[in-house]
Amino acid sequence: MSAQALAMNLLAAAMAIAAAPLLLGWVNLCRARLQNRHGAGVLQPYRTLRKLLHKDAVVARDASPLFRAAPYVQFAAMALAAAIIPAFDAAAPLAVAADTIALVGVFAITRVMAALAGMDLGTAFGTLGARREMLIGFLAEPALLMVLLTASMISGSTQLPTIIATLGHSQLVIYPSLAFAATAFVMVLLAENARIPIDNPTTHLELTMIHEAMVLEYSARHLALLEWTRALKLLNYIAIGIALFLPWGMARLDADPLDIAGGWLLTVAKLGAAGVGLALIETLSAKLRIFRAPEFLATAFLLAVLGLLVHLLLEG
Repeated sequence: MSAQALAMNLLAAAMAIAAAPLLLGWVNLCRARLQNRHGAGVLQPYRTLRKLLHKDAVVARDASPLFRAAPYVQFAAMALAAAIIPAFDAAAPLAVAADTIALVGVFAITRVMAALAGMDLGTAFGTLGARREMLIGFLAEPALLMVLLTASMISGSTQLPTIIATLGHSQLVIYPSLAFAATAFVMVLLAENARIPIDNPTTHLELTMIHEAMVLEYSARHLALLEWTRALKLLNYIAIGIALFLPWGMARLDADPLDIAGGWLLTVAKLGAAGVGLALIETLSAKLRIFRAPEFLATAFLLAVLGLLVHLLLEG
């Protein structure tokens, strides 16, 4: 691993961390425009973070050290995932440190810490949100693993750089299994990021909220970190989807500077298109009842398994 390659990897990770609120603002703006509303602008998440960082934190008297440490652990886990996932370059040196299976474990750290922090104070809403969050994670992780397994069997490796090299830098091959896997991945992305139809990220209705119920007791810098973590998690999931299903045109560190710049611009365009697609899905969908969430994620799991079977029977 050369120093230049490591520096480029760290630069790409820093860009992902800094651009995560911008992506969330873009999704919110697209959603507002599709609903014939003006919207707050793409920079609104940055304004919210600045406002929260300038406030004094209020922590409950009975809060344990875990409650205080949870936002920092969650943000660090998502920052680590941003460094591992090759979002802006196809051969990130740090990407070989953890394969896709380990990446699922990094996301699980964020979920578990959020659930533990939600239950720490013993409030009704925090416990309710934590139980619902673990239910969603319990159902979404198998579907995500099956999606990753389908792409791994096609490329012969569980590492994202190898998957990108196989699918994006070789001759054009149509894999019907990836169509099923991509549909399942989109469903998992919606569930894991608390988006409609599983959860409404803007609601505070007690009977329906999942993610918001676990962060009601946070304020100031702690809430800012959690909001930033949510945006970074969304960007990481979209980056995984790009690496698995739209890897064409991604930059390589050994390419010319113009090719690297072109690859980075293409990745930004893909992220923007993904934001528009996510806003369109949320606009055309209705919030499901919490009791229908298992059916939604069971469908995602079946589609992922169907994609794997199609690969084994037709493409193997």
